[in-house]
Amino acid sequence: MTQAYKKLIRAHASSDGDGVKIQRVALFNEALSDPFLMIDELRSDNPDDYIGGFPPHPHRGMETLTYLIQGGLEHRDHMGNRGMIHSGGAQWMSAGRGVIHSEMPSLEMDGLHGFQLWINLPAAEKMQDPAYRDVPASDIPQVQSQSGVSLKLIAGQWTIDGEQFSAPLSRMAADAGIADVQIAAGQSLTLPLKAGYQAMAFMYDGNLKGLNQGKALVVFNTEGDQIVLEAEQDCRLLLLSGRPLQEPVAHYGPFVMNTVEEIQQAIADYNAGRFGN
Repeated sequence: MTQAYKKLIRAHASSDGDGVKIQRVALFNEALSDPFLMIDELRSDNPDDYIGGFPPHPHRGMETLTYLIQGGLEHRDHMGNRGMIHSGGAQWMSAGRGVIHSEMPSLEMDGLHGFQLWINLPAAEKMQDPAYRDVPASDIPQVQSQSGVSLKLIAGQWTIDGEQFSAPLSRMAADAGIADVQIAAGQSLTLPLKAGYQAMAFMYDGNLKGLNQGKALVVFNTEGDQIVLEAEQDCRLLLLSGRPLQEPVAHYGPFVMNTVEEIQQAIADYNAGRFGN
């Protein structure tokens, strides 16, 4: 059975930071993707496409999840946190009321492939203390379903073939779940879904059955209590789930709040050096 979907949102070429080339799915105006706000894929064997990295910049009102398949990235922030992740690892940051950080690629690597996702914070948590955590590859469980599908569980709680699993990042905003899924041609995977939750998948290699669209985010129809993923060809995807916040989104650059006035206050606070205080 092919899973029905509500919408397909294609990635588009863009750049960010110091000229880093990315494939981006911007979701700030997409109610169907709530609580996810943006997905960036960074993928190149040419250092000129990524070596400039992301020099110091601010954030407020959202969380980021960075997951690497190949390469290395170093995080530094104004709170004194400093951490390097390598292939298979992840970094989580909750910007809260304000954080200034940088993300710079390792100079000795010969390619970079990874993702950064933005997840919205509820209004009640947007001005909480910022926080940060590194998750090395060795801490990310890899599970194989009875049908042979491989899942790396990065964030959230998952039920696979009736067994419960907790990812290392199990308390992200909006109960977000994130898994890197590899499905061989002809395989399928059925997963239960909590009532009222949203589910979607960013297809970065191959496609699910009936979705020959290249790099794209598919938002599934979640009126039932499960989702079914079926591959016509070998496929890799980021599977996302979360509880929609159903709150207004005001977005400007690195700031995500609920009103224009809150965005203006974020800009004023940053310019006055009040971030993190």
